Amino acid sequence: MTNSFHYAFKVKDLDSTRRFYGEILGCREGRSTDSWVDFEFFGHQLSAHVGDVSTNVDYCGNVDGISVPIPHFGCLLSKAQFKYVQQKLEAADIDFIVKPQTRYPGEAAQQSTMFVLDYSGNPLEFKSFEDSSKVYDSSAKVALSY
Repeated sequence: MTNSFHYAFKVKDLDSTRRFYGEILGCREGRSTDSWVDFEFFGHQLSAHVGDVSTNVDYCGNVDGISVPIPHFGCLLSKAQFKYVQQKLEAADIDFIVKPQTRYPGEAAQQSTMFVLDYSGNPLEFKSFEDSSKVYDSSAKVALSY
C-alpha cells in the first residue's frame, strides 16, 4: 500500500453525504455508524462525521487573481479523472464556486482546477497538472498569495 492521507470533517447528515461522495463522485463507502461514514476518495480515506456545519466559508485565498475558499480539501487527479469528475458534477447540477479552468497556461505549473461545495458546504478543489512531475517543483513559479 502506498501512503495516503486520512481526513475527518463535519457534515450535516449522512444521507446527503452518501449522495454527494458515493453517488455523484463515485467514492466507495467503507465503514460507518449512525454518526459517521468513511469513503475511499481517490485512494485516500475521508471520514465524514455528523456535526455543526454552520461556519461560513471564507474566501481569503487569492490564487492567480481568483478568490478561493480556505480551508478546502480535494485531490490531484489525472486528466481523465478530472474530466470524469467535472462531468459527474455537471450532470448532478452542482454549482461550481470556481468553474473548471486552466491556470498558468504554458507554464511549468499549468493545471486544470475547479472548486465546488459538497451538500454540507465543505469546499473541495479538484486539480490536474499538465505535467504531474511539476506538482512539487519549486522552480515552477506561480502567483500564490494566501
